Amino acid sequence: MNPLVERHLQMTRRHFFGLSSTGIGTAVLSSLLNDDLSAASARIDGPGSSGGLPGLPHFAPKAKRVIYLFQSGGPSQMDLFDYKPKLDDMRATELPDSIRKGQRLTGMTATQTSFPVAPSIFEFKQRGESGAWISDLMPHVTKVADNLSFVKSMHTTAINHDPAVTFFQTGFQLAGRPSIGAWLSYGLGTLNKDLPSFVVMVSQGEGRSGQPLYDRLWGSGFLPTRYQGVKFRGVGDPVLYLSNPPGIDPGVRRRFLNDLAKMNELKHDEFGDPEISTRIAQYEMAYRMQSSVPELTDLSGESEKTFEAYGPDSRKRGTYAANCLLARRLAERGVRFVQLFHRGWDQHTELPKGIRLQAKDTDQPTAALIRDLKDRGMLEDTLVIWGGEFGRTVYSQGRLTEDDYGRDHHPRCFTIFMAGGGIQPGISYGETDDYGYNITKDPVDVHDLHATILHLLGVEHTKLTFKYQGRHFRLTDVHGNVVKPLLT
Repeated sequence: MNPLVERHLQMTRRHFFGLSSTGIGTAVLSSLLNDDLSAASARIDGPGSSGGLPGLPHFAPKAKRVIYLFQSGGPSQMDLFDYKPKLDDMRATELPDSIRKGQRLTGMTATQTSFPVAPSIFEFKQRGESGAWISDLMPHVTKVADNLSFVKSMHTTAINHDPAVTFFQTGFQLAGRPSIGAWLSYGLGTLNKDLPSFVVMVSQGEGRSGQPLYDRLWGSGFLPTRYQGVKFRGVGDPVLYLSNPPGIDPGVRRRFLNDLAKMNELKHDEFGDPEISTRIAQYEMAYRMQSSVPELTDLSGESEKTFEAYGPDSRKRGTYAANCLLARRLAERGVRFVQLFHRGWDQHTELPKGIRLQAKDTDQPTAALIRDLKDRGMLEDTLVIWGGEFGRTVYSQGRLTEDDYGRDHHPRCFTIFMAGGGIQPGISYGETDDYGYNITKDPVDVHDLHATILHLLGVEHTKLTFKYQGRHFRLTDVHGNVVKPLLT
């Protein structure tokens, strides 16, 4: 519909009062706008308010914030956390049809005539008092095993990377819906008015490629764009276009933004487009970030002990280690949702070589982040999540040798882990069969995970909705159950 026509159809009464010359017109217009279009702006910018929806959280939250360590590409649960000792006796045998059950295959293995079982070549041991099975690929994570809750029965319906990653970020396989961070920003608002409530950082191992990640993965979809994630970069300015142009000092910038806001307010009064309010708010956020971001990204005050804990890469901007350290600093400053994407887990061939490099990148910083949060008393109200978009197959993609194999995508079952924020520590939830191919107990799908995350933040997932094109949408669509055994 033409936005001008839509504006008149929806705002006829407001036009009448707003355009009248009497004093009461302005008062009535302000009252009406305060209930909807300008309400979000008032909540964010008003004294002592967080910008969240009225009535949220629905109940007392156990977590205030989330750090989501997304391992893009599909980490092999068979080689990391889901120990299957019986596979050693079945090495190189054909995966039975009774196990595969006609599972659809990707284009990478659809033409294979043989599906030989490939046991992991890595050694597994039970770690900590919890006895969690973790391979020797993750020696640092083993030291925090008692803080972790492993979910070994995750499953998804997507078998290719883009729809699978999109599903985890938005609750839907097709692009266009709001990401989980945007939903939380919309519902719960911000804890720090000088920083975004949703920050994203992307890393990958040096010299390694990974599946592409698009900005829409942390977008706001049909929500107002003020709720989309802000990407922090590993090179140049941490945030694009944040610095003043040459010759523009802060005073000039402030006057420019004041005048620009007045012009935008005139357009808002004329058209009532909520995106104009978003534009005003985002300009103001950018102005405040000119001071808050340099302080945030200045690591000179961190101790040598901290850098040693996070590993040698923690001094190198843009690495996973440096991003983990920044995630802790963002959490300290009240950023609601921090998401780290680490690319390069897509090991169709030469998996033992590739997964060693990925584990080297991520193992020590992940463990250091969890320990750091715990030492600072923050883990109890910070939910940390580690996992990818799907797992890997037990059968080898390509040639199987004594020390080399590949694995294809496997959506039927895979492992993630969580810590802090109301999660029961030291447990493993869900089970898979002896082949690590099918779930045999306590399945958890993507919507269940989302419902559980929202629950820990004090949100009833069926009640966080947004009306768009005549329908009330939510992150969990029409699905999702809170996984209560995971909760403290």
